[in-house]
Amino acid sequence: MGKHDGETIIKKYANRRLYNTGSSTYVTLEDLAKMVKRGEDFKVQDAKTAEDITHAVLTQIIVEQEAKTGNTLLPTAFLRQLISYYGDQMQMVVPTFLEHSMKTFSDQQSQMQEHMTKAFGETPASKNFHSPFQMMEEQVKRNTELFRQAMQVFTPFTPQPAAKESRKPDASELDELKAQLRSLQTKLDQL
Repeated sequence: MGKHDGETIIKKYANRRLYNTGSSTYVTLEDLAKMVKRGEDFKVQDAKTAEDITHAVLTQIIVEQEAKTGNTLLPTAFLRQLISYYGDQMQMVVPTFLEHSMKTFSDQQSQMQEHMTKAFGETPASKNFHSPFQMMEEQVKRNTELFRQAMQVFTPFTPQPAAKESRKPDASELDELKAQLRSLQTKLDQL
């Protein structure tokens, strides 16, 4: 009774409790969100009527996630546009379009992860899709700071922060900065 055609049956009772028939445990919306992220297939049924209410529960998970995190996934303009399609002639086309768009996005994310693995090797960072971008962002920040410092060297009349003592760099410092810039440019070219 726990699984039906490869999907776990989740029963929702009148008291709003969710029961996972596969594991014989009560679960929360957060647990169901984790199941989705793990790729586990499930169907939510009303315990009394056996009506499929999966769509409503998944929508509830989205609403909860949007409210809980500070980073919303669905922009306001998108939500407005989506709402405007209800009752419209486009209502029949939108679900297929969105499903196709998300599939394409997911495929492109997988391809990007493969490219990152090839570029950075099989490291813990390359396994996490966001880490390479964080690494690149941090590198860009460091490069920007080095560039800012280099520009201060070449524009001695620019006001310096009060906390730092203003002085003219010597030739060895200039040569070192130039070498660092060349090294960074080489690394950027390789990326």
